[in-house]
Parts: sequence; structure tokens; C-alpha cells
Amino acid sequence: MKNMKKILAIVLVVAIVASLSVAFFGCNGDKSQTWQERRSALEGDAAKTIKIGLITLHDSSSTYDKNFIDALDVAKANLTKAGYIVETVVKSGIDESEECYNAASDLADAGCDMIMADSFGHEDYMIKAAKDYPEVVFCHATGTKAHTANVPNFFNAFASIYEGRYLAGVAAGLKLKELYGENVSAENSVIGYVGAFTYAEVISGYTSFYLGVKSQVENATMKVQFTGSWYDPQKEKEAAVSLINSGCKLISQHADSMGAPTACKENNVPNITYNISTESECAGSYVIATRINWAPYYEYVAKNIIDVKEIKKDFVGTLNDSSVEILALGSAAAEGTQAVLNDVKAKLISGELKVFDTSKFTVDGAAVTSYMADVDSDAEFTPDTEVVSNGVFLESVKRSAPYFDLKIDGITLINQKF
Repeated sequence: MKNMKKILAIVLVVAIVASLSVAFFGCNGDKSQTWQERRSALEGDAAKTIKIGLITLHDSSSTYDKNFIDALDVAKANLTKAGYIVETVVKSGIDESEECYNAASDLADAGCDMIMADSFGHEDYMIKAAKDYPEVVFCHATGTKAHTANVPNFFNAFASIYEGRYLAGVAAGLKLKELYGENVSAENSVIGYVGAFTYAEVISGYTSFYLGVKSQVENATMKVQFTGSWYDPQKEKEAAVSLINSGCKLISQHADSMGAPTACKENNVPNITYNISTESECAGSYVIATRINWAPYYEYVAKNIIDVKEIKKDFVGTLNDSSVEILALGSAAAEGTQAVLNDVKAKLISGELKVFDTSKFTVDGAAVTSYMADVDSDAEFTPDTEVVSNGVFLESVKRSAPYFDLKIDGITLINQKF
């Protein structure tokens, strides 16, 4: 019995020590401190050490979430090579609910200096966590509220992916020309797009893709079918098949599974993907892909935390800093595509070419000379900011997340899923 008492006493002491260790070393500590104050007090190896947490809506089976996870691995390798001490933690399958707040709190209590969430619906829960943990930097991709929320340690990030979509559209237009001749008929210039929701992010993406196609095939038209989900392989495949059966000669997507690429492979229809190349799975139908490369953002925030420098409230990655990438051409790409893309990309980087040049599209037959967008996001989507200037719709200038939501001529929405 005495031995049992001794064992229980030892277990109790170990538990207390473990608890104290978490309290002193697992958490970031004094919640009266800002993240700048906490980092400024660090010395030696601690001053060049950073722990990054990532919250994803799904897991790596989702091409969207896999893109964030893979980029974190790249950023860790790059930061380590530069002499920093880096630890990363990923929490996957986190719903757009209080579960996100709990995950963010867990990561903060575990000592993370930076916590990133990847889905639009995570934002309010990340803001709540940021208020409760002022000593931690909270970052959110695709969000809209950092510039108005007045939370010092909460930040939004996105990229000018519409430029990547435009370049993918150029490649798609060249493929149509290869298949149907230089002067593509109206019947053969119908393209399809599988979208998740009628959010500005998706509208901006499919519109820029369409404008890229139209730069090569003037009479191109596009049909868009929504799934009402970011990740639903079956619905995405069904949407792609429906578009193909309705006469679409080429399919692109803003949805996160292999559903649409698989449908295109099975029906021998060219496909432009998002976030990953599907060449290995869909050789013969895969043309090109574009994606946001999140590694530069992770690295930017991590270095600014370590150096105690200002972090932009709305970070916009670009083609120039490799945040927007065009992945390697697939075997289905038209001959000569890379040379054309190199030329168009250079013009986008220099500013000679603007994706949303208002002389290149109309709405209900009329030119767009002015547009008030819902930049300061609210529940009623109230227009509040002029975003057309000098003949250009200024996407991702007033905030990082897209706000282009015009329904331009030439694009037909098959259904509405919001």
C-alpha cells in the first residue's frame, strides 16, 4: 500500500510539473503584451525561433488545402535554410464554426507565434481568437475584414490570382485554336466553368479566365455551373459532365477536388485546373494550372514577426514575387503556348496589360465607367468604394480579397449557389 501511495505521489508531482511547463513554456504567456512587445523581449536562439500554426478546412485530399499545407513545408525549409529555427503545426478538417476558434486557441496555447486559417468562413472566429490572444499574430486567407476590424494582430492576405487565371485563359484560347483552327466558330468556342459559390472570389476568377480566352478567341462564350460547395468530388464531376454535354469544348474550375479533371479525362475534353497539375492523372486532357503560392506570405510574416516589423493589413501577392504561379504546361497544351504566356506575363508585370481593362468587356451591352464595390464588407453587401479608375477595374487594390462581382456579357450562369 505504501508503494502505491508513493507511485500516486510521483504521478501527481509529474502532472503538476507538466502543467506548469505548459503554463510557462507551451503558451505565449502575458496576454497584456502585444506580439511586438513579446518578441522584442526575446534573446539568443529564442529571438530567431518561430512556431507557425495552420488551420485548414479540409485535409490534403482537397487541392485547395493541400496547396496551403505544401506551401508551409516550403516556407519552413526556406526559413530554416536562412538560419531561423522553425516549428510548424497543422490542424486539418476544421469547420467554419466555433471549432475554428477552439483550434486557433489551442495553437496559441501551444506556443504558436503565427496562426493562419485558409477558408473564408474562418474569419470571424480568427478575429475572436486574435482579440483573446494579442501576443499572437493571426492571419487569414481570402478574408475581408482586417482593414476595418481594428484588431492590431489580425491580418488578411490574398494574391492577384486573377492574373494567373487570365494567363490560364490565354492557354485555353490557344488550345481551342489548335483544335478548331485559327478562326474558331461560335459553336466550338463555348467553354465551361465549374464554380463553388457566387462569391466575388469565384466571379473574379472565372471572369479573368474568360477574358484570357477571349483575348485569343474573340467570339468565345462561357457557361458557369455552381456546386454550392468548395469540395464535393461528385457534384464537381457531375457539373463538368453537364457542361460537356451542353456543348462546352473545354472546362476550367474553381472547386477543390479531382471531380472536374476526372470528367474531362473520361470525356477527352481539355481541362484547366486550379492549385495543382493533374498531368500525372489526366495526361492528354490537362492543359495548364494556376495557383496562389502561399510560401512567400508565410515567409514574409514570419520574418516580420522575428524582426518586429510592421505587417501589412492586406497583403497582395503578385506574379512578380512568385505568389501567383503558372504551373508547368501539360501534354495537352497547344504548341507555342509557353512563348505566348511569357510575353503576356511580362506585360502583366510591367502594367502594360490590365486584366480588367473596361474596354475589353461590357455589362448588359454597356461599357463600365464607374462601379461602387462592397469593399468594407458588411452583411448587406453595401456598395461603398469606387473601384474603376482610368478605364480599369482596380481588383485587389482597395483590399486584398477580390471584390469584382460584375456579371459581364458572354458569360451565362447555369444556376445560382451562394
